[in-house]
Amino acid sequence: MGKLTDVTRSNDIQLKIVGHSLTMAMDDGEFFSSRRYCVGGHDWEIRLRPKDPWVGRRDRPLTLKLVLRGAPRTGSGSVKAQLSCCLVDPTQKLRPSEMKTVSHKFHKPGDYSPRAVFMARDELEASGYLTDDSYVVQCAITVLREQPEIAAAAAAAGDSANAAVAPSSELHAYLGALLESKTGADVTFVVSGESFAAHKAILASRSPVFMAELFGAMKVKASERVEVKDMEAPVFKAILHFVYTDTVPELDHRDGEETEAASTATAMAQHLLAGADRYGLERLKLICESKLAERIDVDTVSTTLALAEQHDCSHLKAKCVEFIAAGTAENLDAVLATDGFKHLEASCPSVLTDLVKVARGRKN
Repeated sequence: MGKLTDVTRSNDIQLKIVGHSLTMAMDDGEFFSSRRYCVGGHDWEIRLRPKDPWVGRRDRPLTLKLVLRGAPRTGSGSVKAQLSCCLVDPTQKLRPSEMKTVSHKFHKPGDYSPRAVFMARDELEASGYLTDDSYVVQCAITVLREQPEIAAAAAAAGDSANAAVAPSSELHAYLGALLESKTGADVTFVVSGESFAAHKAILASRSPVFMAELFGAMKVKASERVEVKDMEAPVFKAILHFVYTDTVPELDHRDGEETEAASTATAMAQHLLAGADRYGLERLKLICESKLAERIDVDTVSTTLALAEQHDCSHLKAKCVEFIAAGTAENLDAVLATDGFKHLEASCPSVLTDLVKVARGRKN
């Protein structure tokens, strides 16, 4: 049976850190906890680490996590939630920083999301967001809960044999044409020097992050023109196409196609997975996860595993770990020799522990 997603979003939450200079005396990894917020029938807490040593970076950046506190009031089991956050200037002289978004499926009290990673301490101090030894992080919590799809009245009434057959929907084609024509566009995104015209209402209807950036308290000043950092133009173009049409033609390739074409599709899937997580596009994220799980090989497994760890893709992570641990000695040597594995060691050292555990379990 299909599912209807019920979305509950918090009002915008402001976390103000006063006495930034005093946090130098804090231990690495020590954190501040927010008060509890009830969103979607669940109690949540946000944890902020002024200098986090556990992200594979030597500069110990500012990070935030979302934590489930207490049993769900609704009596349901697991719940999917998302934390979106950015640095803001209370004087509004600076635009909000790049939005950071992390999502996670929470099963029990105490479960926490992956880290939303911001800038290092020296970058923060030079950024302008730090004033009078304090700074403000604007946050929003979004809870997505699936409900059984309500059957259509006509189907409930039966008599399908005599019912007229409706043609398949062409909405995606019309919206795709609207994106292509730019008719009525009211926002322009600048990505790596390339401009993309789009429609705020359509973007906001599909993505809680776009909703916050374009209409919420995190709204970018002069939001008719938005600069997107840390993303390639073809990736953002593919994200826009998905938002309008619910399709990702960039990921299509047939078995037996040239290696270069398959490699290009895999690289695009990796970039799109990160982009989907950034903008809260869960369906696109799952599509990318599925495509990458089908295309694991010696050359891609390490970079895909690092990506799965960073973006909380447990199924994809398990597939990658299984591929490495279950292979032959020659296969393992080939994986260890790749640049991707060196990146994995540096960025996600905790994954190596999982690999060792699986390998030991196979020997016993």
